[in-house]
Amino acid sequence: MSVLQQSDVRNKLLGALSPVDFASLQPALRTQPMHLRQVVISPHTAIAAAHFPEVGLVSVTLDGENGRVEIGLVGQEGVVGAGPILLGDDRSPHTHFVQMAGHMLSIDAEALRTAVEGHPDLRRLLHRFIQVQYAQTAQTAFANARGNTVTRLARWLLMCHDRVEGDQITVTQEFMSFMLGVERPGVTAALKSLQQDDFVRKYRGSVEILDRDGLLDLAGDSYGGAEVEYARLIEGRSEPIE
Repeated sequence: MSVLQQSDVRNKLLGALSPVDFASLQPALRTQPMHLRQVVISPHTAIAAAHFPEVGLVSVTLDGENGRVEIGLVGQEGVVGAGPILLGDDRSPHTHFVQMAGHMLSIDAEALRTAVEGHPDLRRLLHRFIQVQYAQTAQTAFANARGNTVTRLARWLLMCHDRVEGDQITVTQEFMSFMLGVERPGVTAALKSLQQDDFVRKYRGSVEILDRDGLLDLAGDSYGGAEVEYARLIEGRSEPIE
């Protein structure tokens, strides 16, 4: 079996590590598939591993008696499960499941803790990503409180677009309504509006982004805060969102 090289990884967080810090994780990283709707972390259950998506998306959801609503989204820019592991807990109250199939690099929780203990720069970078996740969750709350279905959908599509290669997002209208906490007719009407303005083109089971700038204008200040934090904290830059 060939040894995983940092130059071959597609996860941006792993790519941002110094060679020394990456080497501390390298022997423990293993490639695993991400199957559609697969539960990566169950709520209130001990977390066995952290996961760095390479291709695909993981939704973080809050589940209640009246349904499930997405409160976070992680793709190749980040890691799933590191927050509780590194902050002295071993579980999360939220469900983490695969929204878009792909594959990920996984590491056992204890191996991650051991690596972090001996590498402060690694710990700092992962803690910074946890901060970015807090910012994303806060902005989701803002968007849900202040935005209508069209602006919330525009934001959600932008977030997905950030985490996939190309302009095609594999998702059904049923799943979009599920993630946004909106009845399906509302999502259908919002998608129709976006298509009429030539922002997107909808297909059966997918949406193609045609005009990202138009979606950015529509989303307004419901999008961008967490993305700026990621650029600042992880990538060390301060350019505006494009």
